[in-house]
Amino acid sequence: MSYIKVNAHLHTPYSFSAFDDVKDALDRAAAENVKVVGINDFYTTAGYDEWYTGCKERHLYPLFNIELISLNENDQKNGLRVNDPGNPGRTYISGKGLSYPFSLSEPYATQLADVRKKSNDQVESMCNKLNELLDANNIGFSLDFDWITKELTKGAIRERHLAKALRMKVYEVAKNDESKIKEIMQQLFGGVALKASPTNIADVENEIRGNLLKAGGAAFVPEERDAFLSVDAVSKIILNAGGIPTYPFLADDKNGNYTDFENDLERVANELKERGFHSVEFITTRNGVELLEKYAEYLYDAGFVVTFGSEHNSPTMEPIELFARNSTPLTDKLMKINYEGACVIAAHQHLVSEGKQGYVDKDGNADLSKMKRFIELGNELIQKEVELK
Repeated sequence: MSYIKVNAHLHTPYSFSAFDDVKDALDRAAAENVKVVGINDFYTTAGYDEWYTGCKERHLYPLFNIELISLNENDQKNGLRVNDPGNPGRTYISGKGLSYPFSLSEPYATQLADVRKKSNDQVESMCNKLNELLDANNIGFSLDFDWITKELTKGAIRERHLAKALRMKVYEVAKNDESKIKEIMQQLFGGVALKASPTNIADVENEIRGNLLKAGGAAFVPEERDAFLSVDAVSKIILNAGGIPTYPFLADDKNGNYTDFENDLERVANELKERGFHSVEFITTRNGVELLEKYAEYLYDAGFVVTFGSEHNSPTMEPIELFARNSTPLTDKLMKINYEGACVIAAHQHLVSEGKQGYVDKDGNADLSKMKRFIELGNELIQKEVELK
């Protein structure tokens, strides 16, 4: 059976992405016949209006999402890696199907603004350390944080923007001479040679980030403790905005390994329910198709809303149509699970935007007996939109 293609997790330049702009993302989605698309930026909903208008123009169905990073202090104390393999306790959380137009009451609006500002402040501190490194190595230029914010971002600035800005300036100073680019990069990397070809911009920026901006790098600045809200506080922000708190799975890595939290499927399903999650998602390119199907089907059968996405939260451009690791097509079972999950989210955001009860209530409780009804309503909404000519 053929199911409508869905990509429920796409970052845009309103946080950071491979896309030039929202139009680029939606043009690619339309060209690849992906009919349901979810904007899923870090800490911001600033792209919602543009996403809504662009989807309407292309007869795509928009999902309105957000992503935040939280911290579970108990998990951190116990050294439990949740869905950040390098940082115990740190937990990424998505909000799916927020009400549109977006609204957030107090104190939640201030909480979200505060963590967004702290995130920007951390990146500014990294920019200052990069400039110290540039000066110490007599590279001949410095990075202008205000220029980066104005020219390369939509207000939310992340470490990937710094990597992009540094790459641009190095190429400019080197006048695109590949040997000179390699020489400067090796100098900045403390003697470590650039592995990527200078023509591969995405890989060069990833190396800059890995060598200089991540833990152990010369310009790394750790986040302050108050830069993170608790899992509960993040969930309350999402619920107040009308959304469904959603746990993003890492699932299997290329060696078939899982984080401490995710390595026992039955246990993690029960633990997620205890933590108030009734929705989960996977970034499918991370996972082998068989293990992806195993996890997704189990969670689907356990009553979770399950959706998939691609993120596009790096300089590397990949297809918007979803594939598992090694460009493996999704199975019919996975296509069905993803589409039905998108239907639930579509129905939820539609009802909440009309001031009605969604799939989860204001406290985050879900009535699993309503799942079928929400799938049917969401299917009607999606079919109506995408079949318009």
